[in-house]
Amino acid sequence: MVVRIMGEGQVRLADSHLTELNKLDDELLAQMETGDEPAFRRTLTALLDKVRERGEPLPDDALQPSDLILPSPDATLEQVRALLRDDGLIPG
Repeated sequence: MVVRIMGEGQVRLADSHLTELNKLDDELLAQMETGDEPAFRRTLTALLDKVRERGEPLPDDALQPSDLILPSPDATLEQVRALLRDDGLIPG
């Protein structure tokens, strides 16, 4: 799966990491519902860090469609809400 972090580029991520990322995505959704901005910020950072850690960066000149688009690290609660699907940022 090819994942884009807005403003940073793309990484190739094995599907086997989705379960781990979905746990963070669930936490993020819960924090968004309660409006807990500090917890939201920590969890978004952890989610993006995990994607960077587990993913293999693609070259900047690689032109591949992204299977998943994640917000930038400085995205606001409102900006992340605009990216949400029924099951969060990460499918599954």
